[in-house]
Amino acid sequence: MARPVTLFTGQWADLTLDELAGKAASWGYDGLELACWGDHFDVQRALAEPDYCDGQRAILEKHGLQLWAISNHRVGQAVCDNIDERHRSILPDHVWGDGNPEAVRQRAAEEMKDTARAAAKLGVKVVNGFTGSSIWHLLYSFPPVSNESIDAGFDDFARRWNPIFDVFDEVGVRFALEVHPTEIAFDVSSAARALESVGRREAFGFNYDPSHLGYQGVNYTAFISEFADRIYHVHMKDVWWAQDGKRAGVFGGHLPFGHADRYWDFRSLGRGTIDFEEIIRELNRCGYAGPLSVEWEDSGMDREHGAEEACAFVQTVDFEPANVAFDAAFSE
Repeated sequence: MARPVTLFTGQWADLTLDELAGKAASWGYDGLELACWGDHFDVQRALAEPDYCDGQRAILEKHGLQLWAISNHRVGQAVCDNIDERHRSILPDHVWGDGNPEAVRQRAAEEMKDTARAAAKLGVKVVNGFTGSSIWHLLYSFPPVSNESIDAGFDDFARRWNPIFDVFDEVGVRFALEVHPTEIAFDVSSAARALESVGRREAFGFNYDPSHLGYQGVNYTAFISEFADRIYHVHMKDVWWAQDGKRAGVFGGHLPFGHADRYWDFRSLGRGTIDFEEIIRELNRCGYAGPLSVEWEDSGMDREHGAEEACAFVQTVDFEPANVAFDAAFSE
């Protein structure tokens, strides 16, 4: 097996870390990618309590699991977003505070700086997450959107995140944005622009997740080749989309996940439309050697069944790159 297989804990935050670690080990995982919510990893406790990081690692080690990355999607979302009541449900109380939108964004930025510091203390080199976006709501809008409005959105991203990236640089940790609708980058074009807006600084790269690209019609393998030096982490997640259309389109029709009328839906690995063999081949070409982290989501399947079969699927589909040309013997 070329790369370790891990499980992202974000969808499992209702379980204690110890309980989930035991299950993940029994399913065959090599490690966990810890979410910064539930009891899986607490940024402020990591900074305030001398033994906290060692304690979380000890739980993983008890079950024979390793750790390569943590993720703070929820707080990162609030750094650039237009804050409303929805954010209250995903943010820690000390970040939400009084709910004043600009104050929330500023507290979220400070929490992301602390996340970098906590990651360094924990001994991991990658923090995955979201950035939020002040201009997502302008997508496909009427009245027409000016170029200046979009420019302002990318400027806002750079202004708010560059000071955060300064701290990432200081502590030797990288931030990996999960390119995703609702973020400043949601396809190849917007990812390239986001990268340029911060001067292509090394602290900023991507958590590659094909499931958020495929149903949009984005070439998800080309994303890897385009940003070969910026793939800091990989999520393995599948998505299905209809070949003959549905009543609801790409934008979802305001229907919940799992609804029969949706044009696309997340599926357990190997049960959707994503071509994972081509992804592995492209990751091999770009030299990615980090973990393949299962982010398990499927509204129509028991999650424990799904997580176990997803681990086996990734182990089966992953393979090491060739170290010699298959026809090299003929040239001797």
